[in-house]
Amino acid sequence: MARSNIRYGLTKGHPTTAIPKTVRPSQRKGVQSARTKFVRSIVREVAGFSPYERRVMELLRNSKDKKARKLTKKRLGTLLRSKRKLEELGTIIQESRRAGH
Repeated sequence: MARSNIRYGLTKGHPTTAIPKTVRPSQRKGVQSARTKFVRSIVREVAGFSPYERRVMELLRNSKDKKARKLTKKRLGTLLRSKRKLEELGTIIQESRRAGH
């Protein structure tokens, strides 16, 4: 709220203008740039999938979700990374089904 010259209440005090806060590099961490996204898509297109990713995709196609989750967690280290990878590979499988049929 903007301040007014009233001596009491929520807007008490001298009228001031708010200075917009600058974004620190630490607050920007994890935000993907357009260049990075493009480069990763090119690398994925050229190099394809790693052997464990192919195995996980096969497990997902055969509805062995728990086995796939355990495998990705062992390879990637944490459950959150595992979930993200499964989500990514699941969307790739769905896109290939749409393109194939």
